[in-house]
Amino acid sequence: MSASSTLKELSKRDVPDWYNDAKFGIFIHWGAFAIPGFAPRLGSIGEAFVKDYDRAVAMVPYTEWYWNATKVAGTPSAEFHKANYGDAPYTDFKQPFEEGLKQWDPSAWTEAFRDAGARYVVLVTKHHDGLSLWPSDIANPHQENWSTSRDIVGELATAVRAAGMRFGVYYSGGIDWTFNRRPMRTLGDFISSTPGGDYPAYAMAQVRELIEKYEPSVLWNDISWPTRSKSLFQLFADYYSAVPDGVVNDRWVAASVPRALLKIPLVRKLIDRKIKASLGKRTGEESEGIIPPPVPHSDFRTPEYAAFAEIQIKKWEATRGMSHSFGFNRNDTDADYDSAETLIHDFIDAVSRNGNLLLNVGPRGTDATIPDEQLKRLKQFGTWLRANGDAIYGTQPWTRSDGETEDGQAVRFTASPGRLNLIFKGPIASRRLRVKDLIISGPASRLADGSPVTLEVQGQDLLLTFVSPSSDPIGTAVSVALAGT
Repeated sequence: MSASSTLKELSKRDVPDWYNDAKFGIFIHWGAFAIPGFAPRLGSIGEAFVKDYDRAVAMVPYTEWYWNATKVAGTPSAEFHKANYGDAPYTDFKQPFEEGLKQWDPSAWTEAFRDAGARYVVLVTKHHDGLSLWPSDIANPHQENWSTSRDIVGELATAVRAAGMRFGVYYSGGIDWTFNRRPMRTLGDFISSTPGGDYPAYAMAQVRELIEKYEPSVLWNDISWPTRSKSLFQLFADYYSAVPDGVVNDRWVAASVPRALLKIPLVRKLIDRKIKASLGKRTGEESEGIIPPPVPHSDFRTPEYAAFAEIQIKKWEATRGMSHSFGFNRNDTDADYDSAETLIHDFIDAVSRNGNLLLNVGPRGTDATIPDEQLKRLKQFGTWLRANGDAIYGTQPWTRSDGETEDGQAVRFTASPGRLNLIFKGPIASRRLRVKDLIISGPASRLADGSPVTLEVQGQDLLLTFVSPSSDPIGTAVSVALAGT
């Protein structure tokens, strides 16, 4: 079957209900990079590219990019490595990482994820450093013994499913520093660094092995994909055959002639000059995160430390860490993490606009534990979702996502059959709230305690009267059984 014919068949497929309804997933970035647990703390990844483009890839706040950063002389990571590990190679971190696994309790992790209200978990099985977190049968031809002896992927998959959640896998298909060891500084360096040679066959074999061994509900690739479209589309078809209700993300930019041209230094230099000039014009939120370009086939899009401001027709999933890094950063304090209020408000925004949230945890490498600052925020998610989850799980976007009270308090809307949910962001200080430009009627209640809420249309606005104020700093959900439905 031709690539176009396979793509046509793939395009007929709907996003499975479970993924539409789940809303909240947990991402796990964990590996040898969690031993040094270091990266510059200069702001967001977007800010790194704006402020220091000529070496931005080595200056980002992502600890999982440590190996590359240590190769660029003069960077904070290179200086940290020299001061703490001397000339030791990055590959030496595998041994203490595997030693830390002796303290790993996957069931304790999954209990925390389930209690937070997550419905699925996605594990990084191989990041850019190429270390496979399962005893792969596909030997790495450029780095001997570069997979864990313990089956981290399999053990976590079993624990996640036992806790009633779906399990997914992340794989860095576009980057592998054991196949391409050239230091990367600019975005041109980064996007042109997908290895050729024996790497495409290696990556394809490993992903097929992950599918066969673990049947993941989510197949989450990163950066790009090293093969051409025909074999990629066949991979999707075979994956859906093995996992009929599986989903794939949007980071599968296939190999092509234009991408190959980026390997030419002059072409890359010209592209870098253009990107640098474009980034220099960005300000504020524009420089915060990344929105990958659309690809011919995906089930959902994945803005990173970014989000869509309006309802999207295509399903999407916001992905982010709680701080500026996905992997564990030894220097992060509680102040470096976004508050639970910020994280949950962003989550509410995403759900109201047809999105999910894939929220990352970055466990330590030395003892396989999740930092207390992260666990605290997961518990706050769980507390809020237990009270207000009916306005989140299984919902769809309404005719609009955003509203506002006359006092400027933000309101978000979600819908379920016969019901409209209003989620007020922040505490409700008064018994009465007027939502502007909203006309609805029907029995209403506050989800947290089931208390009745009286609705009264006043002109073009809606007055809500509660039995008491709400002090929840995160938000309050009101469910309305719409009249006439």
